[in-house]
This record gives sequence, C-alpha cells and structure tokens, in this order.
Amino acid sequence: MKPIKKPLSILLTCLVLTGLVAGINQLWACKGDKLPSEVNGVGVSASSAERNAAYAAQEAEAAAEDAADGYYETKEERAAELAVTPYENLEQPDALKGQQEFLLFKSQFIISYDVTKLCPNYVCWSLTPSRANGRVQRSNNFHGDPVLNEKTRVETYDYNGSGYDRGHMCPAGDNKNTTKAMDESFGMTNICPQNHNLNVGLWNDLEIQCRSWAKNYGTVYICCGPIFDNPNPKTIGQRRNLKIAVPDRFFKVVLTLGRVPKAIGFIFPNKACGGDMRDYAVSVDKVEKETDMDFFFQLDDKQEKQLEKECNPAAWGI
Repeated sequence: MKPIKKPLSILLTCLVLTGLVAGINQLWACKGDKLPSEVNGVGVSASSAERNAAYAAQEAEAAAEDAADGYYETKEERAAELAVTPYENLEQPDALKGQQEFLLFKSQFIISYDVTKLCPNYVCWSLTPSRANGRVQRSNNFHGDPVLNEKTRVETYDYNGSGYDRGHMCPAGDNKNTTKAMDESFGMTNICPQNHNLNVGLWNDLEIQCRSWAKNYGTVYICCGPIFDNPNPKTIGQRRNLKIAVPDRFFKVVLTLGRVPKAIGFIFPNKACGGDMRDYAVSVDKVEKETDMDFFFQLDDKQEKQLEKECNPAAWGI
C-alpha cells in the first residue's frame, strides 16, 4: 500500500488548489458586478471579448427574468432580436487622438465637433429601415446649434457668398422619420462647406444608396466627415473672428451585419467628381489610415480585421 501514498497526496493537493482557484474566481465575479477592466475604479476600455461576455450575461439575465414572469419569446421574436446588433453606438469611432473633439448627442446621430475648424470631425448614425422609409417633409431650416456659444456657433448666413453648399453629413433624407430629427439635421454642426457639384452629385447618390442598403440589408452603420490635407486650410465666413475651414476631401464608411456582414469606405475630393461612386470606393482600413480614426472597434477583432480590409463594390450591388 505504501507506493500509493505519494500519488494520493498529489491528488489531494490538486483538489485543494482547484478549489482555491474556483473561490478566487467567484470572488472576482462578485466584485460589484463589474468587468475586470472596471474593478477598483480603473476606467480601462473593455476588449471586444469583454463586451461580448457582458452582453451575453445581460441576455441570460433578461431571459431568466422573462422565464420567472412566465414569458417565453417566440421564434419570430428571437429572429428579430438577432437582427439587432449587441453593440451600443457601433457606428461611433473610438476616441480621437490628438484632435479637438466636442461630442454632441442628437436624437438620431452623434457629432464629434471641432470648435477650431468649426466643422465636425465626424458624424455617425445607424440607419434603420424605418428611418429610410420616413415621410417627414424636408425642412430646409438651416440654423445655428444652440448648444454652442456665440463665439463658436456657425450661423447659416456665414456661408453666404462663399461659393460652397451647406453640405449635410448626416443627410436630411435619413431623418425623415421624426420632426425633431429632421430639424436637428439642419443644425450647422452637421454641416461642412461642400462643392455644389459633389453635394448634388455623387455625395447625394451615395446617401440615396445607403437608404437602399438599409431597406435591403437591415440596419447599416455609417460614419462620415471631412478630411483636411492642409494644416492651414482655406476658410470661409465674413465675420472676423469666426472662420470655417474648407475640407479638402470627404470620407464615408458603411457597415452592415446582416446575413452577410460587409463593410466599405469612400473618399471623395471636395470638387466636382466624374465617374460613379465605385471609382471612389476604398477599404475601411484605407479610410482609417487617411483619418487616423478607428471605426467599428467594438466588433470581434478577427471580424473587424476581415471586414475592414475588403473593398468589394460588387458585393454591395454597385
């Protein structure tokens, strides 16, 4: 019997260590119901894996509560639920690096505003089929954004005589489902000086195409904005202390997580553009390089890498 003692003691030791590890994990899991990145008040950004784990936990908790109430969702309800992304504000890029940024949260879109250039860094939104099918009439009521003070508030008359259109970033056509959203889309924080031919040409064509994609694929996630190649850009505006920077180019990135997830980017020069939108299609990776922004960062790292390196207009039907 003596030869058995040593293996038996090793087995007992392993069992004790296993129990100790399990106990530590349980203590960690109960630490204020927070993700590891939130424990002890440390505000570290959660990884994609942590975000997914948090969402799965919320789903399980909600299902348990429904079961306790005697409610069980139908297959149709579950299918509709799966069609909705688990990520909040997936359309919004990660925090900008080394850029002036003032975030404005409108009812249906988010603006990152640069109070030095008096233009948005970007505007982003999720375009749903219901938004794409809205019936509110276009208002054309351009106006200064009341959130800003007089020193940084662009008014519609600041564009008078400039030779540039008041170019929407989040288009009025994507906000025809509510009167409030329509009004907000004409706020001057959602506007950039844009070449007229681009504004009514390919830029408008792409806006219409995005609404078509939303109707066909379900929700599409969009982010767009200006690109300034010159550190001292041309400006417009008659007021001495209020000058609006004129973009050299514009970008737009689009993502859908429908049955076949896909992403695509576009970069247009701020001038009359020939050809069609396919000629200006690029990968999201290319747009990230040109803007120093990180789009769709909440996605699983592997999926993000795969989607953002692709540029396949044919997959989008264009």
